[in-house]
Amino acid sequence: MSDDVARMGHRDLFPDLEARVYLNHAAMSPLSTPVRSAMANFVDDHARKGLGALFPWFEQRRRLREKLAGFIGADASEVAFVPSTTAGIVDIALCFPWKKADRVVVFEGEFPTNITPWQRAAERHELELVMLPVGEFRENEAMALERFEKELARGVRLVAVSAVQFQTGLRMPLEALATSCHRTGAELLVDAIQGLGVVPLDVESLGIDYLVCGSHKWMMGIEGIAFVYASAERARALRPEVAGWLSHESPVSFLLEGPGQLRYDRAIRKSIDFLEGGSISSIGCAALEASLDLLIQLGPSAIYEHVQSYLDALEPRLVALDFESLRARHSAARSGILSFHPPSGVDVMALQKALVGRGIACTAPDGHLRFSPHWPNALDEIDDVVANVEACVVSTRPV
Repeated sequence: MSDDVARMGHRDLFPDLEARVYLNHAAMSPLSTPVRSAMANFVDDHARKGLGALFPWFEQRRRLREKLAGFIGADASEVAFVPSTTAGIVDIALCFPWKKADRVVVFEGEFPTNITPWQRAAERHELELVMLPVGEFRENEAMALERFEKELARGVRLVAVSAVQFQTGLRMPLEALATSCHRTGAELLVDAIQGLGVVPLDVESLGIDYLVCGSHKWMMGIEGIAFVYASAERARALRPEVAGWLSHESPVSFLLEGPGQLRYDRAIRKSIDFLEGGSISSIGCAALEASLDLLIQLGPSAIYEHVQSYLDALEPRLVALDFESLRARHSAARSGILSFHPPSGVDVMALQKALVGRGIACTAPDGHLRFSPHWPNALDEIDDVVANVEACVVSTRPV
């Protein structure tokens, strides 16, 4: 078997993974053999050549930009690299062309990455921050959308939402949100880190204005590299508040074209890559291309179907053990995350710790026992997972 061939439901490319069952991709993915090889090649090249390795790796970055754009249905000119999801959202929040008293909608229950930057922008620009309950979308999507539209009718400049909610795995109705936003003149920013890589996503067909996504979760790369998408129209309207020396037109000409080229008056680019104001993680780009190639090889739709089959099999067996499933009832609202409340009297943190001790890698964010398989997870793992959950419930339940 080739070192760079992915097989659905097989962990051949993760030979050193210690966990018996790894259900933690919503937190961080382990590194595959192709990712490790790409990083080693980068390191070896720089060890041999020093500065001589720098510019050839720019071609790799160009290639990755094109692949990412194709993966989300965008143009390469609409993609910029940033260090993290947080950094990308902060950049948009700082550069957005705000007016005093603009209103911003966010959602209670979101991961703080998609709340804190908007709180800071609201304080800095004297905006009104509106927080709607995200839980309503799981309980009654039609009612939640009705409330959302009423808020938009009051005037909203921007809406920030996660593609998938980190606690429950609820997949948000992005197309409906975008349609409502655009009908009233609002713009939509999506934090995609809990969706992209396991949930198919196309920015153009969904109507997304901005998308930000890190690479160390479902994209299966490493920390320290992320990307921002902004439609060409939206990018042109941003103010370059975070511009750096590489944000200019022809920023490196003074290093390559002889004397007389050092200038400080070159225009800032109007494409979203003006956010690339300084050095970025080139080794992160190398890792992300290797992991992205595996996702493209398998296909986003096939990955999603495989993960749903896994969760379809796991969910009822834990419900039979008196766990309360928080999975959405409708398939369109499901993702790669399956979360539970444990049986009455069972401490969720003790349960999660016991499972990890038995080799079942999972997490419990905000008290939700969370399982998040990806394409390497095999369906025949499920018996092992259920047996260990049952044993851990017994061992952690008070006598």
